[in-house]
Amino acid sequence: MVVRRKKKSRYMRGYRNQGYGSIGQHRKSGSRGGRGAAGFHKHMWSWIVKYYPDWFGKHGFRRPLSIVQEVREINVGELNELVKALKSEGKIRRVEGMYSIDLTAFGFNKLLGRGRISEKVKVRVYEASETAVAKVREAGGEVIILRETKEG
Repeated sequence: MVVRRKKKSRYMRGYRNQGYGSIGQHRKSGSRGGRGAAGFHKHMWSWIVKYYPDWFGKHGFRRPLSIVQEVREINVGELNELVKALKSEGKIRRVEGMYSIDLTAFGFNKLLGRGRISEKVKVRVYEASETAVAKVREAGGEVIILRETKEG
């Protein structure tokens, strides 16, 4: 059998340089090639090319805020709760067998299709997804789209 002796310790107790040569060689930013983004166009260029090729230059484009419209959406599944709340407050009435809701009055401008609807509802809104329109019609209601937007 081989005699197993303890490995020699690598702790450098009492040594001033801890294996880094002279004192200043493991101090401050000189050991890292400079502070922060120093040298990105010089000695760290190969690192930039490998890890952050898109670091420099312009990318993409931001549309002017005057064009961008904020989308405030509501899902079809939330219409049930809205109808229930408005019924209890007496702010909604039934016309021709269905409740009429103007979503623009509540600050919504788009109707989306997540969830289910059980009430017959006539909904007035600026935009609606195809699935939302299909679900409302399937429940016996209708969706009135007020205007088309210029987004595209």
